[in-house]
Amino acid sequence: MMPTRVPVRQPTNAEPCSKTDKPELPCLFGECRSSLLPLLSDLCRAMSQGQPLQSLLHEALQLLALHMQIRCGMVTLLDPQTGRIFIYEGIGLSREQIARGVYRLGEGITGRVVASGQPLVVPSIADEPDFLNRTGSQHSTDTSQNAFLCVPIARGSKVMGSLSIERHYADAGLLALDVELLSILAALLAHSVELHLLESVHKRALIDENRRLRDALKQTFKPGNIIGHSPAMDEVYRLIDKVSRTRTTVLILGESGVGKERVASAIHQHSPQHSGPFVKFNCASLPESVIESELFGHEKGAFTGATARRAGRFEEADGGTIFLDEVGELSLPMQAKLLRVLQERSFERLGSNQTRHIDVRILAATNRPLAQMVAQGQFREDLFYRLNVFPITIPPLRERRGDILLLAEHFISRFAHEQGIATPQLSTRALNRLQQYGWPGNVRELENMMERAVLLADDGQIHLAQLPAALQTANGGAPTDNEPSRIDATIAQIEYQLIIEALIQHHGNVSAAASQLGMTRRLLGLRMTKYRLNYKMFRGKGRRSLESLLADGTGQPE
Repeated sequence: MMPTRVPVRQPTNAEPCSKTDKPELPCLFGECRSSLLPLLSDLCRAMSQGQPLQSLLHEALQLLALHMQIRCGMVTLLDPQTGRIFIYEGIGLSREQIARGVYRLGEGITGRVVASGQPLVVPSIADEPDFLNRTGSQHSTDTSQNAFLCVPIARGSKVMGSLSIERHYADAGLLALDVELLSILAALLAHSVELHLLESVHKRALIDENRRLRDALKQTFKPGNIIGHSPAMDEVYRLIDKVSRTRTTVLILGESGVGKERVASAIHQHSPQHSGPFVKFNCASLPESVIESELFGHEKGAFTGATARRAGRFEEADGGTIFLDEVGELSLPMQAKLLRVLQERSFERLGSNQTRHIDVRILAATNRPLAQMVAQGQFREDLFYRLNVFPITIPPLRERRGDILLLAEHFISRFAHEQGIATPQLSTRALNRLQQYGWPGNVRELENMMERAVLLADDGQIHLAQLPAALQTANGGAPTDNEPSRIDATIAQIEYQLIIEALIQHHGNVSAAASQLGMTRRLLGLRMTKYRLNYKMFRGKGRRSLESLLADGTGQPE
């Protein structure tokens, strides 16, 4: 039945609480509500402590239990996306009961309060058909005269949830006064609830955006064992993706320390042979006299010390992939033997005339200029063309500076985890010097440098002084010819303009601008600090003036 407005002195079931019919209630009901002033004081104190919403609500309900002897209480929140009302915090209810407390707008007493924005009173729960008992806290055998009071939690016309209590009343005349009290409490809590809901919406938006980005990344191939999102590395990923699905021989080129072995591993892991073995062999790690035995194996007695038959690396790699690192270090005789394996996929062990056939994919890597070595007669031309079917060149770290921070933070996190210590952060000066350094040792040098820095960091931060001496110089290992200052100025100007254009395009949204520029949000923030840029400059009138500045070509980095 639809409730009707009646004076609270003669309440009916589930009736709207009239705030206009204020009864004159001296302390005739056995309880004096002036004693509840400490409740408001305690609640204001709790709110001033800046607690998380759930802790604040729990303390508020505990205060209600202390001062008003309530049987149970709960705070519900409205999910604006689903339109469902759920119990966010409760007292006097089990976890299972709280979990069951879900309502639709207009459903039950709670749903009607949230939908209408008006408080409701149920003087006797046992006599109210609209009381759903969704939580299951009421038992059919319970004959006590318990009342249920529910008030909205709102900011202006925006209803965000409800505050409700259940308790026994010696005199129904106290109902109106307690509704007034609960309304005051709800108003005090409304600001904290609104902030929580706004944060939840923002968090949900971030989760949705992350999910969208992950879905987009699923469509773009990126090996899990390689770190970097620079354009140069994107090209490497594209080539890995193309060649991994084939059996083509691959020659991986690049300076020492750029990660050639990781590229080889990525090719194997994404190839049809991924379930087979991945055998690595460094052609420069052993004397020439034992390389043939290591690669092709030997029979017992093949040479002094050959006391047993031994399979070589090619046999071990049968059905999988063999990675020949530093292939440019092989002698000409060994190059001839390798050429035969590439051509025929067959060989003989040392001391044996039996030809062995293998099913193996060959990946090779070198940091030496093989084409130049061919011209100088130091490398077989026919072997070069056999190896160079599908070359992949890995850029040095100095050509992918946008990845330096990403790699550094990865190594810092890994080494901190291995050492069982808190992850330190790079200081701005240390990061700037890492960006300026020439990196002759590439990623391997950065990895070793970060391991040392993690061990030296003792205040939660990696400072410039904790980096190696090579980075302490002004030029940080950068080229020392006469051009750098002019080149650096030109690069700074280009960088400055690109950052401004990205920020203008995204209305000062730093995260979106960073994504467009292919850098982390933190790195872009550091660049903005360097150029004295503030995201607020790119909104409203500031945005229009900056656009004019760029259009005139007068914008200069400071």
